[in-house]
Amino acid sequence: MATPALASAVLPPLALYIHLPWCVRKCPYCDFNSHAHPAPPLERYIQHLLADLDVELQQPVITSRQLISIFIGGGTPSLCAGATMQTLLDGIRARMTLVPEVEITLEANPGAADARRFAAYRAAGVNRLSIGVQSLSAPQLRRLGRIHDPAQARAAVAAARSAGFDNLNLDLMFALPEQTLAEAAADIEAVLALETEHVSYYQLTLEPDTAFATRPPLLPDADVAAEMAQHGRELLALAGLAQYEVSAFARPQRQCRHNCNYWRFGDYLGLGAGAHGKVTEITASGWRSWRTLKQPLPEAYLAAAPPALTVSRSALSADECRCEFALNALRLTDGFDAALFAQTTGLPLALLTATVTEAVRDGLLTWHDNWIAPTAHGRDFLDDLVCRFA
Repeated sequence: MATPALASAVLPPLALYIHLPWCVRKCPYCDFNSHAHPAPPLERYIQHLLADLDVELQQPVITSRQLISIFIGGGTPSLCAGATMQTLLDGIRARMTLVPEVEITLEANPGAADARRFAAYRAAGVNRLSIGVQSLSAPQLRRLGRIHDPAQARAAVAAARSAGFDNLNLDLMFALPEQTLAEAAADIEAVLALETEHVSYYQLTLEPDTAFATRPPLLPDADVAAEMAQHGRELLALAGLAQYEVSAFARPQRQCRHNCNYWRFGDYLGLGAGAHGKVTEITASGWRSWRTLKQPLPEAYLAAAPPALTVSRSALSADECRCEFALNALRLTDGFDAALFAQTTGLPLALLTATVTEAVRDGLLTWHDNWIAPTAHGRDFLDDLVCRFA
C-alpha cells in the first residue's frame, strides 16, 4: 500500500514534443537533428508518429493524464501540408485528452510557408506559431544560409495574422558574423515593428559538427556580444516584452507554456526521430523519472517497428534529477518556489540546500520566503551556477 505522502502526491504536468527532422537546406550554424531532403515522406512519417504515441500510451502512468501543450519542432514542420498536420493532430486528440486551454505550437520558417498553409494549420488546431526569422538584415540572412529574405519574413507574419494567429513567437539571433552594435539594435527594432507577442533572442554560437565550426566566420568579441545582449533586453522591455527566461521575452500572459513546463521540470513525451522524453511515475516504492530517446536518424525511425522506436529508457538518479532540475529551473528570470523541487522529483529539498546557500553567499542566487531566483550576476554566469549542482 502506498504511504499517505505518496498517495497524495501529484504528478508533474505533461506535455508532448513532436520532431519533424527535415528541412529544405541545412543552415551552417545548426546542430539540431535536421536533414535536408527534397521530398520528405511526411505522410508516412506522421503514421509512424501516431504508432509511436500508441506505444507510449501502453504505460499506465500516461493513459489517464491530460496534455497541457504540444510543440511541433524540427527541422521545418511547416513543410507539412495542412491535411497532413490535420491527420497528426486529429490522431493525437483521438488518443489523449487535451486541457481546454491547450497550447499547440508549430515551428515555421518564412521560406517554407504560405498563407494557405498557415490557415490550414490554424484550422487543424495549431494556435501558436514560432517563426524562424533570425534576422531582418538581407546580408546577415545570406551569411546565415537562410532561404528567406526580409520581405518573406514580414510576409510570413502578415500571413499568420490573416490566418487568425494572435500568438506569435519570432526567433532572432545576435552576435552574427561581422555584426555591429547598431546593426543588432536595428534588427531588434525591425522585429518589434512586427508587434509580435513573443521574441526568442539568443546569441549565435559555434556548435561542434556544424559548417560554421569547420569554417568559423568572424563574430563580435565577447564584450560586444554582451553589450548587444544587454541593449536588446532593454529595447524589448521598453516595448512591453518582459524577460522571463534567459532568451525568452513575452507580453503579459504570452509566455510559452510548453517551454515553461520544461523549465519547471514537468513531464513530456517525445515523438519522432531523436526526440527525448521524461515521464514520472509514482508507485508504492516511491518516485521514478524515466528518460527516453527515440531512433535518431529519420531513415532508422521510419524503418523501425513501433516497439523498437525507443532506443533507450533509463531512470534518472537522485543526482541526475538534482542537476537537470537546476539546469532548467535556474533559467527562469523570476526563479522558482523551493517546493517545486520536491513536487517534480519527489526528492527532499535538502539535496539543494547546501549548494543554494553557497550560491547565495557568492551573490549568484537569492532565497527569500521559500523563493529561489538567480541574481543578475547569476544570470550572467548561468553555466557556472548550474555546474555547482552537477
